[in-house]
Order: sequence, then structure tokens, then C-alpha cells
Amino acid sequence: MPNFSEETFNSWRKPPSDTEEAKLANSLRLVKEAISEDPSLNKMSIDIFAQGSYANDTNVRLNSDIDINLRLNDTVYFHLEEGKTKYDYGYTDSTYTFSEYKSTIESALIRKFGTDAVERKDKCITVKGNSSRVITDVVATFKFNRHENTGVQVGAKFITDKFVQVICYPLQHIENGKTKNSQTQRRFKRTTRLFRRVRYKMIDDKISISPNITSFLLECLVYNIPNHIFNNNDTWTEILRNAIIYLFNNTDEKNDCKEWGEVSELLYLFHGGRKWTKEDVNKYLIQMWNYLGFNKD
Repeated sequence: MPNFSEETFNSWRKPPSDTEEAKLANSLRLVKEAISEDPSLNKMSIDIFAQGSYANDTNVRLNSDIDINLRLNDTVYFHLEEGKTKYDYGYTDSTYTFSEYKSTIESALIRKFGTDAVERKDKCITVKGNSSRVITDVVATFKFNRHENTGVQVGAKFITDKFVQVICYPLQHIENGKTKNSQTQRRFKRTTRLFRRVRYKMIDDKISISPNITSFLLECLVYNIPNHIFNNNDTWTEILRNAIIYLFNNTDEKNDCKEWGEVSELLYLFHGGRKWTKEDVNKYLIQMWNYLGFNKD
């Protein structure tokens, strides 16, 4: 018999409680207030939206924090089609730097929450949690336009304090996740929560797993599982079992995962110097399988 019951899996697939959801929503509201109250930022065109597990409704009780993207539209990064120049699209040079923008946001957050509650990090600015809000990672970004022959994909780009450039497509991620969820009887997001909850349990139980196995990676892996695995199995035990088998078989030496993408479907999952490898994933799936006790059947 597996180490965990169907009842346990059924409880793990659920989202945070109403109280936690209220604190998450309050965190977003307070950050919006901080921007609107700042005399410099409130004159700028800034899209403010949640991203990550909260926005994608895949967060679990053990990681109820929130990521908030502050995407500036007044200054645009871009990737052009071959043979095109920035002038073909009306882009002009800007003197406003990303570092200035991030520092202005940091100052606005300090005025709102206080110096002791705000910590600048490499990729974000963190607002510490309290009784009314959760830990909040605020990510300053510039709008990013990726021009293709079929049109333009709008994303976000930021530069870390260590000068690493990061491009992401959080809004496409959200929409594609909703579509996948509707195609799988709402089981995509619930299965993602299961994968995340198991990872936290393994860490709590001192299982030595690679730090490259992130919550984001797990969501992307679950997204690449065919819909029939969600739809043709009636229990969470069977969905988990068959999901692990599929992912394991497609991350082995045959390299059947080379075309897998992030949930946004705009970035490859295993290309471009990612922190994780398919070998990391394959090893982790063996650990997960053994931890769940599926080898006992």
C-alpha cells in the first residue's frame, strides 16, 4: 500500500483557507496603495498584477506568499524580428534606467511599510508579513515586447542586482493555466498543488532533494502532462502515480522533453541555461515515487 491515503491526497490538493486568501488579497491592495501614494510612481503607466502561485491558484497552505509584478510601460525592452530596427516600431531611447525604477519602488515601499519591513533582494523587494498580510515579493519590471512575424508577445523583463537579465510572460502563464484547468476537469491546478505539497513534505522529512526542483518547475512539469492522464483516472492516487510515470519516462536519456515549455508556452523548459536539468527532474521523480510508497504496490 502507498504511504499516504486517498483522503490525505484529497486534502493536499486544496487551496489555502479563506483567512489566508484574505491576507494575500490585502497584500496586493497595500502594494497598490504604496504606488498610488508615491508622487513619482503615480504619474507613470504601471501595470500592477499578482503572478506566481497565488495568481495561478496553485499555492498551498505551506507557501502562502504573494509575488506582485510592477510592470512599467513607459520604458520598453524589446526583441526585434530579423532585419528590423527599433525605428520600424517607433522605439526611442530612454534615459530612465531600470536601477532607478527599482530604487524608486523600494523607497515607496519603505514609506508605506517602514524600513524594518522592507528588504531589497537580488530579484525583488520583499515586504515582510504580519498578522494582516503575507510575505510579499515585489518585482519591478519593464514592459518587454517580443516581435515575431505573427505579431508581438508582451511580457516583462528585469535586471537583477547582480546584473542578470530575466524575461518572463506571467499573464500568458495565467491564461494558459486556466485553459489547461478547464480541459482537465479542474485537475491541473489541483495536481500542481499535490506536487508542491509532496515536495514540502519531503523537505520536512529531511529528504535530500536538489534545490533546483522549484515550485515553478513543478507547475511547468505538470502542465506538460497530457490531459488524458488527468481525465481518465478517478482518484488522486492514480493521477499522481500516472503523472510521475509519464514525467519519468519522458525525462530519461531519450530526451523526449526537449520541446517542453513553460506554462506561458513562450520559453523552453530545458533550454537556455536553466538552473535545473532533466537529470535533476528524473532523479527527483524517483525520490518522489519512493517517498509516496508507490514502489510497494
